[in-house]
Amino acid sequence: MRYAVAMNALQVAALIVAAGNGTRLGGTIPKQFATLAGKPMIAHSVTAFSLHPLVTQTWIAIGAGQEAMLAQAVGPIRSVTGGVTRRESVRAGLEAIAAAGGADLVLIHDAARPFLSHTVIDALIAALETDPGAVPALPVADTLARGIEVLGETVPRDGLWRVQTPQAFRFDAILDAHRRWPAGEDVTDDAQMLRRFGLTVAMVEGDAMLEKVTYPADIAAAEARHAATLISRSATGFDVHRLEVGEELWLGGVLIPHDKGLSGHSDADVALHAITDALLGCTGEGDIGTHFPPSDPQWRGAASYRFLQHAASIITAKGGVIDFVDLTLICEEPRIGPHRAAMRARIAELLALAEDQVSIKATTTERLGFTGRGEGIAAQACATVRLPVGRSPVERGA
Repeated sequence: MRYAVAMNALQVAALIVAAGNGTRLGGTIPKQFATLAGKPMIAHSVTAFSLHPLVTQTWIAIGAGQEAMLAQAVGPIRSVTGGVTRRESVRAGLEAIAAAGGADLVLIHDAARPFLSHTVIDALIAALETDPGAVPALPVADTLARGIEVLGETVPRDGLWRVQTPQAFRFDAILDAHRRWPAGEDVTDDAQMLRRFGLTVAMVEGDAMLEKVTYPADIAAAEARHAATLISRSATGFDVHRLEVGEELWLGGVLIPHDKGLSGHSDADVALHAITDALLGCTGEGDIGTHFPPSDPQWRGAASYRFLQHAASIITAKGGVIDFVDLTLICEEPRIGPHRAAMRARIAELLALAEDQVSIKATTTERLGFTGRGEGIAAQACATVRLPVGRSPVERGA
């Protein structure tokens, strides 16, 4: 069957199942909110779906009482409270989507498989042109054997596959399967529900990056898989602002008592401006003036931490990690030493880094030049980040 509407006119919903407690992983919070590769595990899947051009809505099924953790992990997003079992959580999500107007297609994904590529999503959506369901799968490579405590006979692995998520379906078909499923009978795989009612499920090529995170050792393995897709980049940033009477002096996100302050279109925090440009340089995304032009009145007097966090969010969206930030402030006054710790802590907080990932130094120009005459402050920054090779892991299938 061919779709009656153009592909870009389809309503494609993504439903991320994240209602579990993740007890096998250990820790004090459910595994879907644990940090993995620099951000909460669930945020990786949200990013993958949000950046895909065909996905029109993203929903998350969470456990009761997890609303605050979800908001902290990914910000505003459509969510629904799941059930005791995975099947109940998926059913709740599908019903919520239906109540909100429905969809043509739906991709049902486990939050514990964080590194989802657009390549897999594309293949699944394409497969739904001919089949009502589709799953990503990898052939079984290991030898399989029966046995309890001692090794028994081997099991032929020909024709055996490891099924992953997301699993993709024509929305009406999978919703009908859930509604018709016998009460009290559980199932952990949505594709098998479709097959129960005589519908076909296609298989597309899976991805080794989609291995499920279940046990503590899986975190380290997932981190290693992600790290293998990254290369290191460094870039510098430089900024200067004039010192004037009557202005507040903001440096490194900290308000510093002084008889003069820095003048500029925003709060003129020369330190955060230099770091922002360094981070943007690592991504090849222009400079601070490109994203926050001084000609735009909305940025008049704006807090510079907004610029810094915007630059950091670009790196996160690309699947990158900030490793280190080094800042040098150049001025005769004020003395930076008494404020160094506070600035370091604030910059680390803004970038979600440990304090030992932030370095702050200060120097003078021996009374030479505009900084030596006390007319302004200059800042130079260097940032080191790791970014996916060429394109993001979401875009390139890594």
